[in-house]
Amino acid sequence: MAERVSKSPNLTGTGRPASVLRFTTELVAWVATPWALVGYSVPLAVVAVVLLVGLPTVFATPGDKHQVLVPVPGMVTIGLVVLQLIAAVVSAWFAWPVWIAVAVSLLAVVTVFAELPRWRWLLRARS
Repeated sequence: MAERVSKSPNLTGTGRPASVLRFTTELVAWVATPWALVGYSVPLAVVAVVLLVGLPTVFATPGDKHQVLVPVPGMVTIGLVVLQLIAAVVSAWFAWPVWIAVAVSLLAVVTVFAELPRWRWLLRARS
């Protein structure tokens, strides 16, 4: 039986392109979500940013980050990434012109494909 890899692709050179794409999408989510929400509610916009930044900072799968505050199973980490992707895409469509929203949507699709090796690792990881 093959030994399980203790580090995710996220912490190796092969995971670098996916990390850059994921971080870019996270930045879009952090900007677009409050931009889309501020017209409805400033407190809601602030809460959205705190959640989008705070949840992945606090909760992580061991072996996927150098420091883990609260260990969670890989499925939770995948869910947090999907939350960021959805927030980026939906918020871009509400906040910005169509051509930017299309670009953000394409970025999200490319990010998902780049993340697949990490997600496979995360599905096998335990908290």
